Amino acid sequence: MTEPRPNFYASGAIDRLSGQRRDAGWVAARLADPQTRLVPVWRSHNLVIEGDSPRPVILAPEPALLAAASTVVLLGSIGTAVHFAVDLSPVEEPQALPPIGGSGIFADLRTVGPLLAHDDGALLAYARGLLHWHSRHGFCGVCGSPTESAEGGHLRRCTNPACGAQHFPRTDPAVIMLVHDGDRIVLGRQAVWPPGMHSVLAGFVEPGESLEDAVRREVGEEIGVAVDQVRYNSSQPWPFPASIMLGFSARARGTTISVDPSELETARWYTRAELLASPENETFRLPRRDSIARRLIADWLAG
Repeated sequence: MTEPRPNFYASGAIDRLSGQRRDAGWVAARLADPQTRLVPVWRSHNLVIEGDSPRPVILAPEPALLAAASTVVLLGSIGTAVHFAVDLSPVEEPQALPPIGGSGIFADLRTVGPLLAHDDGALLAYARGLLHWHSRHGFCGVCGSPTESAEGGHLRRCTNPACGAQHFPRTDPAVIMLVHDGDRIVLGRQAVWPPGMHSVLAGFVEPGESLEDAVRREVGEEIGVAVDQVRYNSSQPWPFPASIMLGFSARARGTTISVDPSELETARWYTRAELLASPENETFRLPRRDSIARRLIADWLAG
C-alpha cells in the first residue's frame, strides 16, 4: 500500500533539526552564515510574490532584518540552507526595510495558500504558527513574569528564578468529520462564512475526551444525530491560528437533523450528484481547496 497524499500545509521538505535546537552556539553561527535564509512574517502575514503561481520570498540574513525582528525562530534546513522565521510585527512599515522593499507583499496565507506549491505552503504555515505562539506567550502562565525564547525558539522560559517554568509550543486539537448514511453526507453552514460556502462539521477536543468521543459529541451538539463507525482519515496543521485538524468519517444512526442555531445557520443531507454539480458560487460552494474538509468530501466522492 502507498502512503496517502499529505494535506495542504503538512509534510513539507524541511528537516526540523530538533537535535541542534539546544546548541545556542550552533544557532548563533547559522544566523551569521550567509547561506542561511529568513522567512519573514508580519502580523501573521507571510511575504510572497503575487501572481497566478505565488511563491514565498526567502531572504538572506541581513543584519537590519534580524535587528528589526521581535522573535527569531529556527525552522530547520531545506537542502543545505538553514531557515529561520523572523517576526517583523513591531515594524509599522515593513516594506521600508531595505531587504524587503519591492520584494513582495505580506499576504494572509489563507488567501494564497491554495495556489502555493505544497512545500512552500508547509514552510509558510510552520513559520506563521510558531511565531503566533510566541506572540501569545510573552508572559508566564504560572506566575505572570516575562518569558524569554530558548532552544532556537521552540521553548519559552520564565525569567523569574523562583518559577523557571518552561512553556512549549502548543497546538489545539480539533476533530473534523464527514457524517454520511452511505449515499449522502451532511454539510452545514455558519453565517460568518463567505456567501454560499458549506462544509463538514468540526469542533475542538475537550480535556479528558478521546478523538472518537469528540466526534460523537460534536455531531450530536450541532445537528442532533447519533453516529457510530468513527473512522480516521488524515490530519492537517491549520495555523489559523493554532490548530491541528484530525479528520474522520462517521456513519449516521438516524437521518433527522436538528440544527443548533448557536453552532450552524443551516445543515442538510446532500447526494453525490448534488455535490458533483456544485455551482461553486454564492448560492453554493464546497470548502476551500487547501482544507481537510475538502479532502474528506473528495475522498467520499471518490468512493
